[in-house]
Amino acid sequence: MEMDIGIPKKERKVIAEGLERVQADTYTLYLKTHFYHWNVTGPMFQTLHLMFETHYNELWMAVDLIAERIRSLGHFAPGTYAQFSKLTSIAEDKGVPKAEDMIRSLVKGHEAVAKTARKAFTAAEKASDQSTMDLLTQRLQVHEKTAWMLRSLLEK
Repeated sequence: MEMDIGIPKKERKVIAEGLERVQADTYTLYLKTHFYHWNVTGPMFQTLHLMFETHYNELWMAVDLIAERIRSLGHFAPGTYAQFSKLTSIAEDKGVPKAEDMIRSLVKGHEAVAKTARKAFTAAEKASDQSTMDLLTQRLQVHEKTAWMLRSLLEK
């Protein structure tokens, strides 16, 4: 059955493509955060171990919300490492970083997702896609706040 939600097919495609990049960045950041949770060491171990767990759980739930929005627009959501690696703007680590470097990397990761979400927001706004704009606004709030909180750990 043909979809008719008030957003033309061409615009839904552009929005879905933007959301695919947001999903890829979110999933990559989820993996990185979980990796750090498992491997963090040093005097901040307990604090960071628990914080990273809170963060990766939030990211895991977000991946599903983003994928469901892509599906609501009539497109298939990416779901493989190969797809995510082509779409993401977040680099993988080489080895296991020290705790402070983990924090720096996560700040950059959250900032990267925020930038990707802002780009996707433009297409959604142009098409008057309030559902996607709402989702992206919520994601921006999470990533900006998380980056701020992580950045504050690096203050001397």
